[in-house]
Amino acid sequence: MTPANPAERMVLKAMTLTWPFYAVGALYVVGPVLAWVLGGLAVLSLYLGPAIREDLRATGPVPPLVWAWFAGMAVMLIALWAGHLDWGLGLKQTIKSSIGWAKGWALLALFPLVGAVLPIRRAILIRGQCVIGAWTLALAPLLLVAPYIGLPERIFTSPLKAVGGPGPEYFSVFLFTYDPASWTPRWQFYAPWSPFAALLGVIMVLFALEDRDRRWMAAGVAAGVLMILASKSRMGLVGLVACTIGPRMLPLILKGWAWQMTAALTASLAVVGTALVALAQDAVSAFKGARADSTRVRETLQRIARERWENEAVWFGHGTVHPGSHAVEYMPIGSHHTWFGLLFVKGLVGFAALLLPMVWHTLTAMTDAARHPRGRLPLGILMTITLLSFGENLEIEAYMLWPGLVLLGVHLREMSVEER
Repeated sequence: MTPANPAERMVLKAMTLTWPFYAVGALYVVGPVLAWVLGGLAVLSLYLGPAIREDLRATGPVPPLVWAWFAGMAVMLIALWAGHLDWGLGLKQTIKSSIGWAKGWALLALFPLVGAVLPIRRAILIRGQCVIGAWTLALAPLLLVAPYIGLPERIFTSPLKAVGGPGPEYFSVFLFTYDPASWTPRWQFYAPWSPFAALLGVIMVLFALEDRDRRWMAAGVAAGVLMILASKSRMGLVGLVACTIGPRMLPLILKGWAWQMTAALTASLAVVGTALVALAQDAVSAFKGARADSTRVRETLQRIARERWENEAVWFGHGTVHPGSHAVEYMPIGSHHTWFGLLFVKGLVGFAALLLPMVWHTLTAMTDAARHPRGRLPLGILMTITLLSFGENLEIEAYMLWPGLVLLGVHLREMSVEER
């Protein structure tokens, strides 16, 4: 898989060096730098047109959905400024938060622009993920045996933390961590914490399933499943099933026999519906009970965020997260949930700024996935991001989601080329 231009070379090199970057605590720096460098290259390509070198020429105009993402993230920045003004957070904090926006929310628009404008092939991104998978499998024996042979959890924290970020864990190198509820080891691989590693594993499986080389596919799928299982994340298990099977089942809505079978199953609910509801309720209870302390903290954080948003800052939020109390294990109010976090930090305006482009993009991917196999991967990525948004903050994790975000732009480019 040889890169055909400098943009592909940068993308593939950044992906294949994921583990070395993690080893020096540089991943949080690499993501935003790559976004702004490639984003600038995309803008330059659009501006120069045929004057730029042939292998970097824009593949077409910017798709409307990419403009929607830019509009949404611009509104997000405006909401941030308004929240800081409302609460008198000062110029220093406003500048710091604006830089945070440039390293977080802005990436949700920049990377789709890169994929939609620059001539980056889908196959490069797919192979890059499988290479990360091969690295993961090679290092897995050391990681898995580490807690049982007395190796430390954290190796070191990189001095790169001086550039600023959400916390030291984004610049730290871990072999494993202990679950505070059960004191059993769980692994986070190259992510800042285990649940996020599980969703990165889901994305790896989605990419690997599209690789035409069976050996690379096997490496990617095996590594992704390992990340999901070793992280011990409930959300990862749900994503592994829903995000891989869902997009592949979608074409059935165009089949007559599938509708007939659905009608028959719906009619049978009159007989077995009550039993199925009871079974579903038991399954949900078991799911929450699997990590009861985690569920309690998350639910408390969400309740506090919602109540304070409703009573204190409906339109533009509080401008920033607030320290949490012992009741939520000192987790910041506005964290651990993208949507409640947005309401608390950026209010209803920020909430809508993410919701509208995400819904539009998801509906677009669903429509294409029902008609064409090329829609399966982008739909799976969007489903994974949606699932992630209900347990994590997308803003501070966009730097690791960038291959999926670039693929979303590539998919929009493929659709626009077909329309032309």
